[in-house]
Amino acid sequence: MIEDSARSVVQAETPTGTSSPTADITVYDFERSATLSREHARALELAFETFSRQWSADLSAKIRGRATVSVEYVRMLTYGEYAQSLPTTTALVVCALPDSPERMIVQFPSSAATAWIVQMVGGRPTTTAEERTFTPIEQALIGALMRDAIDLLTKTMDGLLPQGISITGIQYNSQFAQVAAATEPVIVAQLAMRLGGRSVPTSVMLPASILSMFRNVAASDESASPELVRRQVEETPIELALRLSPRTMLPREVLGLSVGDLVPLPHAADRPLMLLAGDQPIATAAVGTSGARLACVVTTTVSDPASEESA
Repeated sequence: MIEDSARSVVQAETPTGTSSPTADITVYDFERSATLSREHARALELAFETFSRQWSADLSAKIRGRATVSVEYVRMLTYGEYAQSLPTTTALVVCALPDSPERMIVQFPSSAATAWIVQMVGGRPTTTAEERTFTPIEQALIGALMRDAIDLLTKTMDGLLPQGISITGIQYNSQFAQVAAATEPVIVAQLAMRLGGRSVPTSVMLPASILSMFRNVAASDESASPELVRRQVEETPIELALRLSPRTMLPREVLGLSVGDLVPLPHAADRPLMLLAGDQPIATAAVGTSGARLACVVTTTVSDPASEESA
């Protein structure tokens, strides 16, 4: 009796001749997470913030104009989502990772790149520049700027990106530049560049496979014992310099200097010079000779550089 009633309930819920609905099942790959962990996200944000500061200084020096770059966000997206977020016409510098089929992208408006070139050659960029493809000369100049930027990015990533990344080409249509499968996870850093009062949206796309390098970097950090660190510090070459007492001058006095002018210094002739390692005083020394070369004779050592410098 109970079995018959249960059977009738099932038949009532699933009518004869109709198929039960099937749910969409997505296979989850635990080796390729769909989101960044807090640890990975923070490490990548710090790396891109360092890269942004260094790229700002490097780009400003090369294009002879002030450029500032800041990080808006770092996320994990699929390549399809990243491509859909880009303007239809833009500059996509596609780069190849050594010994890998994967690619990375540095993206920016082509109109911004043409403004960089105009400033590099001493011109004044216009605010009405259009998005267009680059000429061969422009491609060469942009390629040089991007190679320097990629070198900075590789250094700031601290081992997450391999050395020897090369530029394979420049694409101009975000929908046709299929450098990865649409469902492939990628890491996207959205950057905001300010150039001449203009906001320039810029982005960097990295393959998600670089996350596996976190384990190798962490292992190498753990293997660095205090003895190895001390040995590395002791064997790292540093520059020494002798310094006279400085003198304060006005800008107009400096600009008025010419060949043959004498600049008196407040350093007495019998007073020893300061010996510095970088900007840190470590000793006082007198000028001497060693054969045909100049040399210095250490007269006193600075036991506490901070207190000695303040004194």
